[in-house]
Amino acid sequence: MSDVVICECFARDGLQHEPQMLPLETKLALIDQFTDMGLTRIEAMSYSNPKVIPQFADATEVLAGIRRGDGVYYKATCANVRAVERALADTEKGIGANEISLLVSATDSHSLKNLKRTREDQWKNITDMVAAANGRYRMVGTISMAFGCPFEGTVSESDVLKDVEKFSKAGVQLVALGDTTGMAVPATTQRLFSAVIKEFPDVVPVAHFHDSRGTGIVNYLAAYESGVRYFDCSMGGVGGHPTEVKYGGGFTGNVCTEDWVNLLESMGVTTGIDLEKMMATSAYCESVLGRQLYSKVALSGLNPLLDRPAATPVSAS
Repeated sequence: MSDVVICECFARDGLQHEPQMLPLETKLALIDQFTDMGLTRIEAMSYSNPKVIPQFADATEVLAGIRRGDGVYYKATCANVRAVERALADTEKGIGANEISLLVSATDSHSLKNLKRTREDQWKNITDMVAAANGRYRMVGTISMAFGCPFEGTVSESDVLKDVEKFSKAGVQLVALGDTTGMAVPATTQRLFSAVIKEFPDVVPVAHFHDSRGTGIVNYLAAYESGVRYFDCSMGGVGGHPTEVKYGGGFTGNVCTEDWVNLLESMGVTTGIDLEKMMATSAYCESVLGRQLYSKVALSGLNPLLDRPAATPVSAS
């Protein structure tokens, strides 16, 4: 049992930002190592149009080849009804995902840039996707730019809560708030997640933050203290927008799995992750991308105090 649930996003959100194409065998080895680490949620693949994001042209082959762990959710990202239809086709073959994510942006400008649709059109699209899925999957709704947009600036918290409500009414069980370009601060993080938890008790809130300005860890701690227990991370902090769809400048990566897990375990919060296997997998991620990644823990090692009796867990405020 664990106190929190970490979703490893390296294989999807991470690789979409990488210009190099990893071979199928490497992707399978990566996801199998994520399973062996003890992760119970893994973002395994995207059913994106291969012409737009060619890194995921092998979606079916990846999902067919991974070794499934008991009780593990393997998530596939779906941007439209066609993507859900592809997911269903794989499910009918017995090789599909068991969790799918549905994307919406908090602003029209980002929606047009990222999804080629207005927000209104995307919500109609989501309604059709939920209908097509027909209860076959656990669904995750992701609200991008929930804490600010590089094109439109401030995002209304009340508008984000309305989007959460739409997902809830559609029967979406998990809703991720995305700090897509690293604009959140602890105060806004706590305020928005606290409102979600108070107003939508049936929704499981998920934090999906990018570490563009080095604030990812402190914002995750703020989310944890607000009552959030589901977090999206990526080994080595890789990830961001697709290589063909650029928005936001500079560093775009995710919160590092290694760093967040190290902090949680140092606080006495159980993650359910095998730390030795995590470090070995961290090194493997660097080897397959052929460069040093962004995790501080990968450079400095796990907190030496983790070998001592566990600290008293931090309780949610």
